Amino acid sequence: MKFTEIRSYRAVRWLTTRLEEASRQPDRGDISITTVIIWVAAVGGALAIAGTIAVVIAKYNLSLSGV
Repeated sequence: MKFTEIRSYRAVRWLTTRLEEASRQPDRGDISITTVIIWVAAVGGALAIAGTIAVVIAKYNLSLSGV
């Protein structure tokens, strides 16, 4: 019981501190559109590369088995 009480107190204290900090810095956490575009392009590029590799491996699977 005491352990649960201590954990609850810590959680409430942490949440209170985070809320106070957020009220002092209301702009914190905003992501610019440029960042979103860069992330989407990076993930799209990675998926395109992975897809290309998968297609090449599937196409030449028998030829590569002897390597």
